[in-house]
Amino acid sequence: MSTDIPNETLLDIHRRMVRIRLFEEAAGKMMENGKIPGALHLYVGEEAVASGVMVHLRNTDWVTSTHRGHGHLIAKGGEFDRMMAELFGCATGYNKGKGGSMHICNMELGMLGANGIVGGGPPIAMGAGFSNKFRGTDDVSISFFGDGASNEGSVHEAANMAALYKLPVVFVCENNGYGEYTPQRNHQAIVDVADRAAGYGMPGVVVDGMDAIAVYEAAGQAIARARAGEGPTLLECKTYRFYDHVGVRGMGMTYRTDEELEQWMQRDPIQLMEQRLAEQEILSAEEAQAVHDEIAGQVEAAVEFANSSPMPEPSALLEDVYA
Repeated sequence: MSTDIPNETLLDIHRRMVRIRLFEEAAGKMMENGKIPGALHLYVGEEAVASGVMVHLRNTDWVTSTHRGHGHLIAKGGEFDRMMAELFGCATGYNKGKGGSMHICNMELGMLGANGIVGGGPPIAMGAGFSNKFRGTDDVSISFFGDGASNEGSVHEAANMAALYKLPVVFVCENNGYGEYTPQRNHQAIVDVADRAAGYGMPGVVVDGMDAIAVYEAAGQAIARARAGEGPTLLECKTYRFYDHVGVRGMGMTYRTDEELEQWMQRDPIQLMEQRLAEQEILSAEEAQAVHDEIAGQVEAAVEFANSSPMPEPSALLEDVYA
């Protein structure tokens, strides 16, 4: 672990990861039980990526997300109660129940939204980066996308233009090894998505996405480069989702082995972080448990808030809708 990272930052990263994990665990159970309608794409296992990146950001920095986007909003500072209410489809949600899981957003936090379109976020992030440069700010935009999305034309077009105009954008590929149910080796002839950065004219960096500190350090360099006007970076985080593509148990498809899942779960990013913090005498096991207990109570309160919230009125159907 780097010795020049303030303890407060390390504890902040840890808290963000635990917030994501416990929210997602609760939401996944309620989806499986039919309490939350529709499909949830859970971020469990990938917490180090969002947390290691977002701790560098401020509210004026923009973020575009994916269909697996709860973790991004939580790491950016999203409130549990309004998020849970949105998943329930309640009028008290961030988007008054109209965005749901795959389109949840919050402009005050710079969260331009989750996106149900695979590869839909990078062009938006590129546009936000253009806006930042045009207005002369040092704000950045972060675009999260997966290994599957990295094959989409929209990603290539956005990366090409961002590099051409040296826009303050960081493209974060959350490579969890699968495009839905297809392993990376069956949809790409390369091992590292970051190799494609050379074709765009930007740096490509590969980092261990299960190691929050490694993500923090690599993201910090990319974000500093963007703020300084030196252009975009493609940051590939090798990570893994512990649950299925959708929900907890998924569609019952067999596409990965129990042994593979177990190997990755042995590198649980939260456990790795807590072990490091304990070794450095920054956070004891008892103190870590207290964090978990505190956040679990916040999640429970958010569920109660959503359960007691009203559904949108039919008369509000066309409000805040643009064509």
